Amino acid sequence: MATLIGTMILAIGLPAWAGITYVGLVRARRGDELPQPRLPRPGRSPARTAAWVAGLAYLAGGAVHVYGLSYLPFLFPDDACYFGVGIKDYPDSSSALPVSLVCHGIEVVPWWVNPGLLVLAVTAVGATVTSVVLRLRRHR
Repeated sequence: MATLIGTMILAIGLPAWAGITYVGLVRARRGDELPQPRLPRPGRSPARTAAWVAGLAYLAGGAVHVYGLSYLPFLFPDDACYFGVGIKDYPDSSSALPVSLVCHGIEVVPWWVNPGLLVLAVTAVGATVTSVVLRLRRHR
């Protein structure tokens, strides 16, 4: 019975006492006043939103380009065709921009890589120009 009571004291009483002590220390450090309410932040300006869109488009475009470049032959060109088409031979042609790898007349790079790069590049440049124009207009 004494072991059960001791266990209950350790399991319930000790954490409760530690929590009460911690709360008391926190209140003593900052005072007993209520926390100050957070004021609403002003919304994002259109220039900042356009800058965020541009940054995300640049990041996504870089990721898509690195993904497309992963198909290109670097050290072992015959392995690029082997993993892409299944034929252990050297590629007919390859290019980094537009991303292309042709093995025995078959394009290995997925069809969506180059249109995706184009859309992300146009979005990134357009959003960058928009951000700069909106920022300059705001200062006048």
